Amino acid sequence: MSRFTFPIFFLVAVALLGGMHVYLWMRLVRDPALAEPWRRGMVVFLALAAVSVPAALVSARFASGAAARTAIALALGWLGTAFLLFSALLLADGVRLVAAAVEWIAAWTRPDPPADPGRRLFVARAVAGGAALAAGGATAWAVRRAVGEPAVREVPVRLDRLPPALSGFSIAQITDLHVGQTIRESDVRRVVELVNAARPDLVAITGDLVDAPVPALRHATEHLARLRARHGVVFVSGNHEYYSGAAAWLAEMRRCGIRVLHGERVRVGDEGPGGASLDVAGVPDWSVQGRDGSELARALQGRDPDRSLVLLAHQPRGVGEAVRAGVELQISGHTHGGQIFPWTLVVGAVFPYYRGLYRHREGQREGQVYVSTGAGYWGPPLRLGAPPEIAKVVLTT
Repeated sequence: MSRFTFPIFFLVAVALLGGMHVYLWMRLVRDPALAEPWRRGMVVFLALAAVSVPAALVSARFASGAAARTAIALALGWLGTAFLLFSALLLADGVRLVAAAVEWIAAWTRPDPPADPGRRLFVARAVAGGAALAAGGATAWAVRRAVGEPAVREVPVRLDRLPPALSGFSIAQITDLHVGQTIRESDVRRVVELVNAARPDLVAITGDLVDAPVPALRHATEHLARLRARHGVVFVSGNHEYYSGAAAWLAEMRRCGIRVLHGERVRVGDEGPGGASLDVAGVPDWSVQGRDGSELARALQGRDPDRSLVLLAHQPRGVGEAVRAGVELQISGHTHGGQIFPWTLVVGAVFPYYRGLYRHREGQREGQVYVSTGAGYWGPPLRLGAPPEIAKVVLTT
């Protein structure tokens, strides 16, 4: 992971954040012509709120303690609310633009009506108030979904090469938990309890588990050692592990008794040469393994092509390459299902496979990919239109 990745991301985020808050000022303060002291108060609030978000992103990497976590949660919560406000106001502006276009066309057949500043002010205030109410209600609902218990979602997947004796074999997927400043030890304990209660045959952690270095989070993530499955627990890295010290986190996973699949595969099933089994392979995150397919090739080197094969990969990319290599099912995360509507629409446009189970055909070969919405969240503690989940993938013949 390049040392410039975070600074570039930070600068782009600050520029977008500034533009969004200028737009909020225009629609919530300038256009409604707020009277003093409300006008001055809103200007100060928007300025401080805009500054608080990048400050939270920076301090989240270094700060600790309950006060710091509360401040970070409030700042990131505002980010989600501001995005919802921005989206509602943008939608309203779109409607107003269409209405203005209709009026302009109609004006060709009749004289222009006299300007009505009072009507314009009324509309501006109605739009601002309506957007604030809509965003406030959506924020309350989204926070409740984000911090609530993730659902255990059962996903049946048929595999042609799966041995009949393994029909019903289940894989519990934990992905995108993002343990850090706002997702803490209690959340990890809850996920562990939910997974153990599901009684899976294998547990797969598919990356973006953490958002801070090992010393800051060891007290929380060590609960993962209590995960129980007949065939153990495996782990592949996500991009956020590389922001937090990937080598240390891979070592920490091994210390917890979790097998790291870093361009490797493992045989899962009954012991002995005649036992029914399948191959489970894992690759590091797409952002560090590159696009040459070397990690996938290393993981699959020397395998029997007639054996059933499941691939664990954090990002739902390289699906075509995996299918060509004989992968029957790829299990991924990363997208959060978009996390917050209408951002879900953007994520769906960027990732062809972004939420749920899909089929993918490459020539004569066909495979499937399941993309989980994830058990946690990143950034704003909001989930709107993409609830958190723990997937229990049930393989069938």
